[in-house]
Amino acid sequence: MSRPLIGVGMLGYAFMGRAHTNGFRKLAYMTWPPPADVRLVTIAGRNDAAVNEAARRFGFERAVTDWREIIDDPDIQLFDNLGPNSLHAEPTIAAARAGKHVVCEKPLGRTADEAYELWQAVAATGVKHLCAFNYRFVPAVRLARRMIEAGELGEIHHFRGSYLQDWLADPAAPPSWRTDAEQAGSGALGDLGTHVIDQARYLVGEIAAASGRLRTFVPERGGIPVTVDDAFEAVVEFENGAVGTIEASRFAFGRKNALCWEINGSRGSLRFDLERLNELQISRGGAGFTRRLVTEADDPFWSFWWPDGHTIGWEHTFVHELHHMLTAIVANESVAPHGATFEDGYRASEVADAVTRSDASGRREQITYRT
Repeated sequence: MSRPLIGVGMLGYAFMGRAHTNGFRKLAYMTWPPPADVRLVTIAGRNDAAVNEAARRFGFERAVTDWREIIDDPDIQLFDNLGPNSLHAEPTIAAARAGKHVVCEKPLGRTADEAYELWQAVAATGVKHLCAFNYRFVPAVRLARRMIEAGELGEIHHFRGSYLQDWLADPAAPPSWRTDAEQAGSGALGDLGTHVIDQARYLVGEIAAASGRLRTFVPERGGIPVTVDDAFEAVVEFENGAVGTIEASRFAFGRKNALCWEINGSRGSLRFDLERLNELQISRGGAGFTRRLVTEADDPFWSFWWPDGHTIGWEHTFVHELHHMLTAIVANESVAPHGATFEDGYRASEVADAVTRSDASGRREQITYRT
């Protein structure tokens, strides 16, 4: 069968570079038949030796230290931006204006203003765009969305979500771009909190107001000031009348990648824990929670994988996400509602900015979304 060939250019070769490359490579033999054949053309990064090693390891045809070479390459139809937050806007906009479809890691922008400008500039070109909120592509999360849309929980009353890690809890941990506001924009709020915000928006609805507090527990690392938050707590109100809490921390000893949420409705409740990502806990009509293993043949995405009951892992969310993006490109379909568009990325940043404003003002902040 003849399939379209899509050339990929990638900016970034570290943690997310490995995750996305693994996703692209698995498409060819697990999501059979794939929506397109993928050609890994060019990978870009600042360190010449490291990016060349990444190209050899990942299977890219070439490596460059200037992302502009990707923009000018006619062999590349999809630009995957996994760079630091300070490199999200300029390369992504340039790629879209060159006619390339674009994927960009979250947070879309360091501020809501930057995210809005990025979204508007890219949307004006007409290319497909996806903000990489990969947890929309966990089978249990997609099943939860189906159940909520079908009315199984009734009227939604509560959302409580948290994302806890511990990789900065040691005061001796070194600084990085993630601890610098100029490069990152924010700390736990943008790095982890936007995932919780996106899950809340995807499952419950638009957030209308927020009250929040941010804290930096270690003000200096390696003699360099820490200019972002280490943790935050927020109370949010949804447009549909539900209320919720959102928190994130990189100071939670024992927590490695603990994204959890619980949703309570008038007819039942759901609970999800990323560290047990094949499970969805369900309560109906006041009964205690039961564990549902989301690995049945008719569960979301399961046609790609194994016989019933054989679990999958965190890395497979990227396979699902990139399959969704390639399908949208080839079929000329919308990335929304299940894929996060750049508008979704902007709206998550608008909520994060409201939390920051609330911390400064000490007041509840109403959220206004631009169109």
